[in-house]
Amino acid sequence: MAEQIIQFRGVQKAFGDKVVYDDLTLDVRRGETLTIIGGSGVGKSVCLKMLIGLMTVDKGTIHAFGESVSEFTNKDLLRLRSRIAMLFQGAALFDSMSVEENIKYPLIEHNWGTEAAMNKRVAEVLEMVDMPGIQKLKPAELSGGMKKRVGLARSIAIEPEVILYDEPTTGLDPVNVRRINGLILSLQERLGVTSIVVTHDMDTVFTITDRLAMVCDRRIAFVGTPDEAKAHELRYLREFIKGGRGVLDEDI
Repeated sequence: MAEQIIQFRGVQKAFGDKVVYDDLTLDVRRGETLTIIGGSGVGKSVCLKMLIGLMTVDKGTIHAFGESVSEFTNKDLLRLRSRIAMLFQGAALFDSMSVEENIKYPLIEHNWGTEAAMNKRVAEVLEMVDMPGIQKLKPAELSGGMKKRVGLARSIAIEPEVILYDEPTTGLDPVNVRRINGLILSLQERLGVTSIVVTHDMDTVFTITDRLAMVCDRRIAFVGTPDEAKAHELRYLREFIKGGRGVLDEDI
């Protein structure tokens, strides 16, 4: 079994009276693509944000590469984010910056090197996402699918060991969905990265996934392979796979 490089143990998280997690326990293995599925508002993206310190846990622990994230200083978090990159929903590009400047932003933040080295890296990652030569364009000049790919280029620029994808195919047409799914698979193979993908799209799940985790009833209710998920008795999971969205947690 592959090394477990990320561990959530008994994590609790609430926003006021709304409890998102009361026992989040999950392992992520080196080199795998793990997808996290579940209904809207159950905390899938919260899981990613707690991992990189954008949100804090109320109780429990998160370990990444053998270190406790909750004990990290700001300097430690910066170091962690050089190893774990995140592609935010909507790509989160800076509108006032060119494509080149957007991709250089984390390189500058993490002291990548000389201007020439950064320019070379920008060109390399744009090639990886099949968008060469667009350095001078602004986000307003890009389609939704192009923005996602530029966001992905920015994420991989610093050579992370783990990439977090927050709804990477939301709002895209089928052609771009297939393109993004292909890039996720390609980057895992070419770069050896570990991927954690939050998504509602079951076609994406069954295209890219080594293991999937179902968030339900404020915890991880299932973890397993796609074939194991299809055969599992959990009603909410079966309905989700079939495309149903009408089953509440109380119906399990």
